[in-house]
Amino acid sequence: MLNFLPKPLLGVLNSLLLAVNTVFWCVLLYIPGILKLIIPIRAWRVFCTRLIIGISECWVACNSGWMRLTHRTTWDVSGVEGLSREGWYLVMSNHQSWVDIFALQHIFNRRIPFLKFFLKQELIWVPVIGLAWWALDFPFMKRYSREYLQKHPEKRGEDMEATRRACEKFRYTPVSVMNFPEGTRFTPGKHDGQKSPYKHLLRPKAGGTAFVLEAMGDTLSTLLDITIAYPNGRPGLWEFMCGRVTHIVIRVEQVPIPEHLLGGSYSEDENHRQRVKQWQEALWERKDRELEELKSRAG
Repeated sequence: MLNFLPKPLLGVLNSLLLAVNTVFWCVLLYIPGILKLIIPIRAWRVFCTRLIIGISECWVACNSGWMRLTHRTTWDVSGVEGLSREGWYLVMSNHQSWVDIFALQHIFNRRIPFLKFFLKQELIWVPVIGLAWWALDFPFMKRYSREYLQKHPEKRGEDMEATRRACEKFRYTPVSVMNFPEGTRFTPGKHDGQKSPYKHLLRPKAGGTAFVLEAMGDTLSTLLDITIAYPNGRPGLWEFMCGRVTHIVIRVEQVPIPEHLLGGSYSEDENHRQRVKQWQEALWERKDRELEELKSRAG
């Protein structure tokens, strides 16, 4: 409706709408977040969590509202039929742009449980949304390098224990645990630097996926395998805010998680580690072929 406005003006307008929308819903979200903290009764905390998720879904819905108001985006989405808000999902996607987050929230809002990401511990201090992530029970992780663990072996296993504690909260409320196995956004430079065997993807890291399967193996049963493509080229966040993203393609496939991958020890069992890596790499090979097919159709 407002897409006729100059693109830089749209960018400023959308940035303001996003900021106002975020502050409003985050402040509202703090109330049940604090109540959940000070009243240590499980049933009460589950109720507060559901209320917090409802508020967060309103935030996403309002973001979708200003996107429809100012963008002329063609959404080519398939595979979202038959999803449930009462399920427990592992959601895995390739990662090309910050726009991926807005796109995934847009198509999945109120179709599946609210998407939750594993975040670096330092992000809890981000103004406004850091506390919102905490209230939403987003897992904050403190990861140690291999070199650090060699010097401080007593820290070994702490990241897995933190994952278990975080995932324990997910047992009482349906959840979608989001993971970008590439660990960073795709760029040609990163692709070349990794010597990635895939044409359109970076090398996947299986550790994050394995930690979730290990911590929640008796709860998760379905993987939502997501492929995101931008036929007109990978957009930056500012391009998106300016309404320049005219075509987004998303493919969703429900994949049963093999039982032999659930509950094993990725850090201690070499055979299990290889099984998870092989499964991840097979998914990535198929995703790479799908991206090539989508690119050839667009071309």
